[in-house]
This record gives sequence, C-alpha cells and structure tokens, in this order.
Amino acid sequence: MPRMLDVSDEVRAEIGDEEADRLLADENTPGSYDCTSCRTPGDSGQERTSTVLFVGDETAVLAFAHASCLPSQVVQVTEEQLQGAVRSIGGVAPGAGEPPKAVPEQAVLGVTSGLVLIEGELHPALVVEPTTPIVRPGTTGPGDDFLPLLIEQGFTPVTELTSVPPVLHGWSVLLAMGQLHAVLQPSAGGGQPVAWWQAHQPLQVTDSWRAAANKHQQVLMFAAPVGSIGRQPREDLLRESLDKAAAVGKLVAAALPLAGT
Repeated sequence: MPRMLDVSDEVRAEIGDEEADRLLADENTPGSYDCTSCRTPGDSGQERTSTVLFVGDETAVLAFAHASCLPSQVVQVTEEQLQGAVRSIGGVAPGAGEPPKAVPEQAVLGVTSGLVLIEGELHPALVVEPTTPIVRPGTTGPGDDFLPLLIEQGFTPVTELTSVPPVLHGWSVLLAMGQLHAVLQPSAGGGQPVAWWQAHQPLQVTDSWRAAANKHQQVLMFAAPVGSIGRQPREDLLRESLDKAAAVGKLVAAALPLAGT
C-alpha cells in the first residue's frame, strides 16, 4: 500500500536524495507510528504523514508526525537532548546515515478548546495539559512543577468551577482570521509579549467558541498536569474531567484577554 508521506525540501537536503527516495518508496517508512507532536498513533497508509528530522551536533533522527500536527521540517536540538532521550518515538527511521536512535523527550503542550458553563453562561476555554511531567528549568529528576510554575506566573488554583477566574493581565490569547494561533505571556525584558504556547499551524475553533470569545473579549485558560484531563472528544466529558481535576487540586486557571478577532 503506498504511503502518504511528505518529505520537505529541507529534510531532503539534510538526508540526501537517495534516503528520501527510499522513504517515498516505502523501504524505510513504517505503516504505523506515534506522532512526534501529539504522541497519538498514526498510519502513513491511511493519513498524510510528515517526516520530521531532529538534528543535533553529531546525530540526526528522523521521526514521523501527522501532517495535521506538523509540516515536514528540520528541527535543531542539542546533542544532549538526542543522546539523553528516555524513550523513542515509535517508527523512527534512520536519518543522515545514522542508525535509529531515541528522539528527545520534549514535553508537548496539548491544547483543547471548548465551551465551559459557569454561572449560567458559556465561556470560551482552552485546556492545557503537557504530554510529560514539567520540571523547573535547571533541574532534573522526578517530579512535576507545571502547576507551581503557573501559579508563580499568576494563575489561580481552582477547587471547583463555580466562578470565572481572575483576569491575568499581561497574558493573552491570540486569534487571527478566526483561528487560534498562540497564548502570549509578558516578555521578561518588558517588550512585546512572547509566545508561551504557539500552534504549529493555526487551530480551527468552532463558530460558537469564537462568538463567545468575541462576546467576552477573553478566554478562560485551564491547566492541569499530565494524565489529569486526557483528550476528550466531547465538551461534556471535558467538563467532567475539569471538575475531577479541580476536586483533587490539580487545576489552575486564569481569564486571558483576547488579542485579535
């Protein structure tokens, strides 16, 4: 079965025409893989798949991603990130003549949009959950500092979803052309806001979500540690997961002003 594989010009330039042609001819392309972006299974025989080349100082690793998550591209990482990876992404093919090695374990922030009913009114919400534990910069080892780090930034712990969280000034949600582009935070140097999270490609939101965002001119952001929320297919299930996370002290929130339309 032919593979629906995208190999960008920059990836081809790094791995060479011969390796790229072998990939496109199915010789080194797995059918199933774990997406290097969202970590969920993919099938290059059933859906468009991007080749993503991680390049370190001495090592190159080729991984695969849903084309809807990431375009085919080259990602520069440190050699330490490559060599110190704690697990490999399923379906890693050789890159730049190197044998398969582990892809760096870098946390990805999963972002889900949905409407949340609070005090009888629907509010646009973003729910953020990382794919792996987040440790404080400069530290290693077990533990998860995701919520403490956000609380230090001004997010509020939530024990139940009965009221709208306070506005967190300086932060904002960027909408452009009706699509979600980024969550912005204040710059350390006091200049223009910088992206705390940025979509690999703009995310579609529903008309009702966009209408609620325009009405309130703000978006509620909820954040929980890895494993607290999961990828919920319906808003009622998302709300149920939020309530459960709040009840056990694993949820923080803030109202972020809307930037864009």
